[in-house]
Amino acid sequence: MSDALLAINAGSSSIKFGLFTAGADIIPLARGKLEGIGTAPHLIVHDADGQVLTERRWEDGADMAHEAFFDAIFGWIEGHLAPNRLIGVGHRIVHGGASFADPVIATRAVIAELEALCPLAPLHQPHNLAAVRAAAGVRKHLPQILCFDTGFHRTQPAVATRFGIPHALEEEGVRRYGFHGISYAYIARRLAEIDPTMARGRVIAAHLGNGASLCAMADGRSLDTTMGFTALDGLVMGTRCGAIDPGVLLYLQQSKGMDADALTDLLYNRSGLLGVSGASSDMRNLLDSDAPLAKAAVELFVYRVAREAGALASSLGGLDGIVFTAGIGENAAPVRAAICRRLAWLGVALDDAANDVGAAVISTADSRVRVRVVPTNEERMIAIHVRDLLAATAKEAS
Repeated sequence: MSDALLAINAGSSSIKFGLFTAGADIIPLARGKLEGIGTAPHLIVHDADGQVLTERRWEDGADMAHEAFFDAIFGWIEGHLAPNRLIGVGHRIVHGGASFADPVIATRAVIAELEALCPLAPLHQPHNLAAVRAAAGVRKHLPQILCFDTGFHRTQPAVATRFGIPHALEEEGVRRYGFHGISYAYIARRLAEIDPTMARGRVIAAHLGNGASLCAMADGRSLDTTMGFTALDGLVMGTRCGAIDPGVLLYLQQSKGMDADALTDLLYNRSGLLGVSGASSDMRNLLDSDAPLAKAAVELFVYRVAREAGALASSLGGLDGIVFTAGIGENAAPVRAAICRRLAWLGVALDDAANDVGAAVISTADSRVRVRVVPTNEERMIAIHVRDLLAATAKEAS
């Protein structure tokens, strides 16, 4: 069996991972998810065809640390593969700050620098880094490669990254970074494979999930995006508010007595679709509901996506294509339809029948803007980054 790579996307209570061959094609071997960390841990692994390879539950595992689970994951992988065939591990790191754009090998100094960015991505960064430490702790011989969600957006012009604040703060790193970059890098790569003409044009990629953002891409490079200094900015999301008048925050501090912790909880955990609907952060539940506030939450989500898409079309100087991806983008046909209707002025003409069945192309043949649904694969993109960095490192050492 050929060498293999492991890609990890770790959250607060779950660890998603993908196992791939390390050759030119990065072929998927298995994908897994460990959920219920801190409550009732449950590991399930499928092969590339969706067949269950292994499943395990820890009935008394509520107090188990991440290291214990990584030992179990690595133990299964090494039992599934030929001995010593796993050669590298890649991790999704949400925020790379001003210092990190390209993938890097994890060191203590690198991790310490990334720890300082945890306040800028409190829902993700601490858990991303905990996974790096845990994986390194149970398999010290394996190189741990860090891949940054902010890296893809480093091609943006300075004007797209700048806030209207004193320049000294910008020099300290207070600027727009953008996120979901691993997903956008995969979409740019995949689009070049399936539709080279569209890939060379002016495209808005819509990563719509519990976290949501848009990216304006020209010839596969990021020119603008909706998220900024943190992953709180931009679109309305599952529990995050998206862009908000800073005066609202001042009002909440001055008139409601809310401190930084209370604001963090409100804006990250109790806003967005959940806050507006008062019922759920899950778009599926909201689409199934007849409650007026559920409908209002969906309407706001669609409105903000369409409004921001119009702004990004301005950044691009026109629009040739739209790509829907991630959980909502790939699966919620009514949401895609509503967004496309609001973008008809840009030349978007939706094929309703194609959209309803989730076809690869959901625009009509005569639409001026081509609209595609492209499943994202962040784990595969991480594996590609790991393969390329390991190859470059080996070449430098030879």
